[in-house]
Amino acid sequence: MENHDHGEVSPVEKVVRDAASDGGTTLGFDDRSAGPSARTGEASASSAGASLRPEAGAFPDDPAPREESSSQDGPARKRKRRKRRKRRAFVRGAVDEAAGAQEAVAQQDATKPQRPQQARRREAPQESQRASYAALDLGTNNCRLLVAVPTRPGHFRVVDAFSRIVRLGEGLSLEGRLSDAAMDRAVAALGVCADKLGHRKPKRMRLIATEACRSAQNGAAFIERVKRETGLTLEIIDRQTEARLAVAGCSTLVERGTEGVVLFDIGGGSSEIALVDISRHRTPRLADHIVAWTSLPVGVVSLAERFGGHHVTRESFSAMVDAVSEMLDRFDDGGRLSKIAANGRFHLIGTSGTVTTLAGVHLGLARYDRRQVDGLWMERDNVDRMIDTLLSWDFEQRKANPCIGADRADLVLGGCAILEAIRRRWPSQRLRVADRGLREGMLNEMMAADGAWRRRRRTGRGV
Repeated sequence: MENHDHGEVSPVEKVVRDAASDGGTTLGFDDRSAGPSARTGEASASSAGASLRPEAGAFPDDPAPREESSSQDGPARKRKRRKRRKRRAFVRGAVDEAAGAQEAVAQQDATKPQRPQQARRREAPQESQRASYAALDLGTNNCRLLVAVPTRPGHFRVVDAFSRIVRLGEGLSLEGRLSDAAMDRAVAALGVCADKLGHRKPKRMRLIATEACRSAQNGAAFIERVKRETGLTLEIIDRQTEARLAVAGCSTLVERGTEGVVLFDIGGGSSEIALVDISRHRTPRLADHIVAWTSLPVGVVSLAERFGGHHVTRESFSAMVDAVSEMLDRFDDGGRLSKIAANGRFHLIGTSGTVTTLAGVHLGLARYDRRQVDGLWMERDNVDRMIDTLLSWDFEQRKANPCIGADRADLVLGGCAILEAIRRRWPSQRLRVADRGLREGMLNEMMAADGAWRRRRRTGRGV
């Protein structure tokens, strides 16, 4: 019998229909005991042209049967009634059996262990409640905070962030001290970070301060003030640690097949440079492959204060490049990457506001967008063209660009001078832009040391 239903058929209905269609006939029975399938069977029989309506009185609720005038039909009608009673008993038994089978299936499903996909779905809402990690970087120019939770090995998801230009190192290269106004700006920003950390309650956090606090005469006194007014304890890190953290934060940006990288972080008061050799083998910790590093005591703020940042001519720009090149000449890297750089399997990675600004201008962004900038490749000709463009703009034009703005308009060309000196020392056809750095490096190291990703893998296998 062809089934013309377009929906799913329950086990009860299937058994009833099979029984009702046995022998090509449709049985009439109490709709209250068998449901809509009886009416379906009646419709099928009517379409076949058979008059198969149930005999009155065939079921207890039916009225009494009418007496027929013909006595010859008596025995035949009795036989039909007996057949109907037998079929009715069969159908009821089938219905009870189907109902019992359906109940057993439901009980079996209830006791069956959950499938892995279902278990993972139950865990998904709990991911936001997993232990978080926080990293804060108070630099010469910026105060930045990241709060993240570990995801797949080597990666994490940011759940909160904060960034503000505070210019803590303003006037430091001239006076040797942090000014009161600069410290006030920094403390205000750190107060916002303290509120976020109090709300997030990270499992572990690392809060660092770099060159401004490292070199200022009143750097230690400022750290004490921060602790007193915000409750945050900042750690002043040395230059080598700063270089290592910058490398750790950019490990995923090293292109496959690369044998050597020069990674640099142009800061406000210092610039860290690390030479990374991965020609023999590569481990998950890129910082393990640092073969040489240096920290230049110059950054965008100190360079702008020395040479001027508002009105920059091509002559003053060349003077800035020469000053930085002299510092690089005193760095002896032992020629460790010279052979690698010659074979072409080598590139630069820049992590700083300077290179991200150049990338935003290169892309012509109406508004800075980290998603388009982080990881962007820039060819040598593109970098040359962008530096030349910025040199052709006056202060107001730089200020009007949405990727530069008023906060960086007087600093961006000083950063370009440091970049140009690095490119002259280690010529490369390609530069990869990194909108990441110390905070990401701290998060990577804390999560790895905590075994956060190892526990994640074990949990995934056991689900």
